[in-house]
Amino acid sequence: MANKINNGKHDIVGTVVYYRRFRSRYPILERDILVWLPPSYKKERGKYYPVLYMHDGQNILDPTTSYAGQDWRVDETVTKLIKGNQIEEPIVVGIYNTHDRLQEYSVSEKGDHYLKFIVEELKHFIDSNFRTLTDREATAIMGSSMGGLCSLRMVWRYPHVFGKAGCLSSSFYYGEDAIFDLIESTHEKKNVKIYFDSGEDGKKDAQRMFCLFQKGTHSWRKF
Repeated sequence: MANKINNGKHDIVGTVVYYRRFRSRYPILERDILVWLPPSYKKERGKYYPVLYMHDGQNILDPTTSYAGQDWRVDETVTKLIKGNQIEEPIVVGIYNTHDRLQEYSVSEKGDHYLKFIVEELKHFIDSNFRTLTDREATAIMGSSMGGLCSLRMVWRYPHVFGKAGCLSSSFYYGEDAIFDLIESTHEKKNVKIYFDSGEDGKKDAQRMFCLFQKGTHSWRKF
């Protein structure tokens, strides 16, 4: 499993480490992983950092690998927020998707394997190779569309590992309301922070999910 340091290539801001064809012991496809390091990482050797895991990792930094040639500009945005003292410096881990994206990101057997891969294997690898804050309060997960659905599943199933989730334009409709059934059937409290947003296309499902949380007994917070 080789890695590569990228400093500025393809207009990427900052330092990125790539791990190609990362494998799991679970029956899911291998995939590339990228790790974006914050500005002070190389200078402050005794500093440890919170970690944001992101689905569809090929889309978040590099326009040459992203869908339709337009990346999320996570590197530029996070760097700007750091310089403005608006956020604590994070490490960002991008998890590339595969041809099994729909199954891996949804309520399915492969979806369960994908979540276990992140919790049991990838997080351990990142914590072992980078200076991370390993507690749940410093560990977040985020995605859009099917990645938003998957992020909610992750924080809901593993609140002791991930304390925060960002769910953008989430495909909550996918799987015949399986995610709504999961949330409604859960009675124990979840001490997690969840961010929801959506454009017009997914507004109805986003509002439905928000209302479900508002009327429920779950311990959660918007952020």
